[in-house]
This record gives sequence, structure tokens and C-alpha cells, in this order.
Amino acid sequence: MPHLSVIVHGPNTQGHLTELLAALETRPLPDIEVIVAAVGDWARETAEEHAPETIVVPLPAGTGEAEARAAGAARASGRWLHFVHAKDGLPAGASRMVAERAAELDDTVDVLLFDHVTTTWKTSAAPSSGGRHLAAAGRADLPLDEAADLLRLAPLLGTRALRAEFWRAHEEALTTDDEPYAAYAALLHARRVACLNQVAYDDRRLRPESLPPLAPEDRYALIDRYESLLPLTRERPPARAVLYDLMVRDLLRTFAREDLPDPVAREFFRRASLAAVRWRPENHHRPAGLEGVRHTLLEDGAYTRYRAFQAANRTRRTARKAVRERKRQLGTRLRDQQYRRALSRPVDPGLAVFAAYWERGVACNPAAIAARLAELAPDIRRVWVVNKENAALLPPGTDHVIPGTRRYWETLATAKYLTNNVNFPNAVVKRPEAIHLQTHHGTPLKRMGLDQRDHPAAAKGLDFAALLARVDKWDYSVSANSHSTRMWERAYPARYTSLDHGYPRNDVFYSSGAEEVRAARARLGIAPGTKAVLYAPTHRDYEAGFTPRLDLAALADRLGDDTVLLVRAHYFYGGAASPLTGLRRSGRIIDVSSYDPVEELCLAADALVTDYSSIMFDYANLDRPIVIHADDWETYRTTRGVYFDLMAEHPGQVARTQEELTEIFTSGAWRDEGAAKARGAFRRRFCEYDDGRAAERVVRRVFLGEPEEALPPVLPLERRTPAPTPEEATA
Repeated sequence: MPHLSVIVHGPNTQGHLTELLAALETRPLPDIEVIVAAVGDWARETAEEHAPETIVVPLPAGTGEAEARAAGAARASGRWLHFVHAKDGLPAGASRMVAERAAELDDTVDVLLFDHVTTTWKTSAAPSSGGRHLAAAGRADLPLDEAADLLRLAPLLGTRALRAEFWRAHEEALTTDDEPYAAYAALLHARRVACLNQVAYDDRRLRPESLPPLAPEDRYALIDRYESLLPLTRERPPARAVLYDLMVRDLLRTFAREDLPDPVAREFFRRASLAAVRWRPENHHRPAGLEGVRHTLLEDGAYTRYRAFQAANRTRRTARKAVRERKRQLGTRLRDQQYRRALSRPVDPGLAVFAAYWERGVACNPAAIAARLAELAPDIRRVWVVNKENAALLPPGTDHVIPGTRRYWETLATAKYLTNNVNFPNAVVKRPEAIHLQTHHGTPLKRMGLDQRDHPAAAKGLDFAALLARVDKWDYSVSANSHSTRMWERAYPARYTSLDHGYPRNDVFYSSGAEEVRAARARLGIAPGTKAVLYAPTHRDYEAGFTPRLDLAALADRLGDDTVLLVRAHYFYGGAASPLTGLRRSGRIIDVSSYDPVEELCLAADALVTDYSSIMFDYANLDRPIVIHADDWETYRTTRGVYFDLMAEHPGQVARTQEELTEIFTSGAWRDEGAAKARGAFRRRFCEYDDGRAAERVVRRVFLGEPEEALPPVLPLERRTPAPTPEEATA
């Protein structure tokens, strides 16, 4: 029996069914079946082109949405059902993700919720706002009343998989052409729900002008929907409170934003007012501010006063917008004038500007270069660009400018050297005498720059023309290995010179000795004789929020009292009831998510556990064990795009599950001969130019103008001596 039945239903609206079925066909899975409840001849003919892999249920034109879903479900044999409208899409790997997550759930869970993106006739794959609710719920299954905010997720039936037995038990209640009603009702009837905080659905919105116009009855149906749903919450106060708030919000938005004829608007407001009063929960508190005023007017049925309130708000907003726009234009003109005047001044050969990670502070390759510059060319003044929030965290005495200020623009206009590990703003002018040095901030496993164009999850929001305009300002691009050099030249095609000198930030891995290793561990509170494992997962472009990939409490318990986990993540299991609270107090788990510099964490760690983060390439310089936890490699590879197969060219042992990861450590495989052999090959390829003198080579070449042949040569790998391991440092 397949784990999941994907039930595609509906007519082939605007031809979208073709691409949906093609996407499903490109990655066939043995435990997933695809059923097409094809409405009309065009949908049937399209679906039959994909048979026999696809089960086709032909339905006559005009068959309703509910009847089509029911017909498809009647043919399904999967344990779980996923209803997908024929006009919508499924991101790469989506069905696999849903099937794998559903396979983890027992029969007490009735609904599995996941995230989505929205594609319209003018935008592509816009993220939803629901990721935070999915992230808050985590991976535990629970009753809806313990996570009532899940009702705030967009009411799309396609963003939830239903257990087949649950569907059959409640088919009559869920069989309706009103899809949002069915989406809400599924949650309200479920015993327990579970979440998958990953994008697994693409809600395609058709252009309203291509659809039949809405009749007055269609507007009133919104009120009827909530009046039918709210009785299901009579004995469930948390769900009732959330659903009531959603109803009032939707009714007010429809009334305010839809251009309703006056008779329809009056009737809509009257019915909405009655519903707001009828279903208001006991002890319900109206929101503060203007929203509270709107609620009050709605409940009072004060149509005329509400319209006057709307008109006054529009007038006030228009006036405020005009004032803000005048201030903005004045500020922009003033800034432009100041910048143009500064650009007319001579370039200062003794001024160097540094920035890192979007003005977050002194860090990464720019920091290592600036430190070496202070030693080799102390006459060159170093100024950092740091945002206002992080300025207070700078080392004492650091000369800096705040973005957008007058001194910021004057400094960028006159500096001879501009160094960054990302890009400077588009408005920064590249003067002929100035030198722009791009250091990057990692070796690329994932696709970058122009190579992201074929991967919408990674490329969302990117303006590639603007990106290339920024790249054209580069004079030099720093590289740690020939792989990076080739990929940068492909992803960022321009006339810059590649500096195959190594990553300056990695010099510390060769210049540090036992004392530095001991000091790093002491600062982190790692007790002598304790094994420290650094866990540093990367970001997923297809996730709206952070999803813990590991049960850290269980992992720490299995690894034993002599092991501490250094966890560098966005966040993990918070709150007083967290199973990690006691482990944190005991020092067995240390949250290092905000700890800088990351190089110190590497020096302190006996081993690294990561997934696809570029930290693996830097850590490999230390020649210490690396374990890859790749529970979603196929999804990551497909959605983000990669430059090489990490499963074939890995730096050590590879775990696909938490149990495999635990076994690698408890059995000693993490540091066995096979792991060392894989790490050796990985180091030869990706630690090619890192030998402890990268910063010196960059400074001499870029800032002192020395020819490449005069620079310190890169030391062969076999002649390099990394910092001692923690065990060696305490011996």
C-alpha cells in the first residue's frame, strides 16, 4: 500500500495541469500514487498522456470541486491523501517530503499541515506568512486546542494531507465546493495534527479578470462559511477565539477592500454585524487602536459611521504619505548632493573601507585582511561600515561609519580600497582609481549568483541585472580553492581578477597553538577532558522558519556525560518546559548561535556535525572529524541546486537519520580510517590554498601592489601543521 495518494482534481484551467503532471512524473516514487480526477475532455486527454503511471478518473465537464475530490479519493489506496487542484503546483521534492513525514505519524494523527508559496499572474513563489506558526508547533503531534494558531494558516486544502481513514469517516462534512471551509473543517474535526515546516505546495492564483465576476451571493457566502464553522468550536474555547478573530478580520477586509455596490455593501455589513455579535466569545477583548474601533463599529451595525471613519482614515493616510514622501525626496536629494560633492574629491590612497555580512560588524575574511593590513601597512586608515544596532558591539577604538549617514557616503566616495564579503549597495559608485575587493564568505556547495535562476526557492526576490551591476565593480575576487574560482567565474561573470590565495579567515587554523585552543574552550565553559561536538546546520531556502533537524536532547543523552554539544542554529526548543533546559544548565548543550568569531568554535571542537553548510570546508583545515547529517539531501539538492554530489564527495562519515548519526559516534566510526581517508581527499580538493598566509598574500597583492610572483607561495598540504586538537592541546 502506498504511503501517499496524490489526488489531482479539476479541469485543466489555463493548461496548468500539464506542468503539474510533468513535475510529478520527473521524480516517480514507489510509495506514492498519483490519481487524476480529470474534469472535462482537455484534463482527461492531458492526464492520459501520463498513464499508466497516473491513474485517470474521467469526469464530465462541469463536475464540481467536491465531487471531483471524492471521485479521486474513492480510487485511492494510500494511507494518506493529498488533494492538489489542477491549477496549482508542487515544488520539486514536495510529495517525497510529505510522504516521508506522514510515514512517521501513527493513526492518532488525522491531519498533516505544511507550508506553501503563492504564484500569481505577475509574481512567482511568494512565501506565505504561516511558517512561524508551523515552526512554533514543531514536529510533535498534538490536539488542535494546544496549537489553535494553526487555524491562522491559509485555508488551502492543498496545504494539508489527510489520513485516508479520517477522510472516509468525515467525508460528508468535508465534501463541499467551498475549499476554505473544507480546509478549516478538517482541522476542527481532527483528533490530532502534525506539522511539516517546509514548502510543499504552490497556490496558483488566477488573474481575477480571467474568472467569472462574483455575484452578491458569493460575497455573503463568506459570512455563511464562518457561521457554519463556528458551531464546531462550541466546546473548544481556544479554537473558537482564533476562528472568531479570523472571521472578523476577513469580513472587515472584504468590506473595506472590495469595491461593493452600495446595496450589496449595506447588506454585507448588516449580516457581518449580526455574525460578529452572535458568535463573539465570552470575555472576548477587542484589539487596541484603529482595529478595535473597526470591531466596535461592526458590532454596532454602524454602517454610515464606518464609512465616515474609512473616509477620514483615507484622508489622514494620504496626508501622512505626502509628508513622508516629501521628507524622503528631500533626504534623497541632500544625500545625492553630498555624495556627488564627495565623488569630486580626490581618492584617498590611505583610506580603506571594510564591511562584512551586510554591515553586521568586524568579521570573516574582511576582518582577517584588516588585521593583517594593520601590521603590514599601518599608514592605511581602516574604517568599518557597521549598522546602528551592532555599532555598540565593536571592539573599542574601531573607526566606523553608520550606513546612510553623511560620513558614510563621504567615506565610500573617497576611499581607495573597498573590501566586503557580500556586496556594497547599488548606489555606491565605482571610481576608476578605487579598488573593490570581494572576499566571499564560504566555499560554494549550493548554487550561487546567476546559477540560482533555475531554482526559484533560492532565487526569490533576486534582481539578477542589479546583481551583475554590482559584480562589475569588483576588481578582485578571493578564492580558497580552484573549485571556488571556477564557480565564482561562472556564477559571477565579469572582468575581475581571481586571487587564488586562500581564505584569510582560515589563517587562524594554522597560526593557533595549544594555548589558543585551550583559551577558546575555556571561554565556552568546556570542562577539561570533555569531548565537544559542534553542530552547525545551514538554512533551507524552502523553509519559512527554522526546523530542528535533530532531537538534541536525545542525541546528548546517547552521547553521554563526557560530550558537550555546541549548537549553532537560528534557535532551538525554547521555553521553560524545554527538554534541553536541564542539559543547558549542566553544560552538556551550549547555544553558540550568536557566538563570534565562528573560527573560535572550530578551534574548540573535537568534531563537526553539519549538513550542507560551508563551515565544513573551513573546518576541514583543522584535519579533525566531520560528520554529515543529510536527512533531506535530495530535497535540498533539487530545490537549492548544488555544484557537486556531497554524498559521493563527503568529508567523513554520512548519516541520513538521527539513529545513523548516533551510531557513528557511539561506534567510533566518526574518527575511523574510512572517515580519515574521505577527509584527506576532501582537504586536498577544498583546502587547496589555505595555509595560514592567505591574508598576507591578499594584503601584499591588493594594498601594497606586489606582483603575484613575489608573494609567499602556497605551502603544500602535506607540509602544513594545523592547530592541535583539543586532546593534543591538553596532553
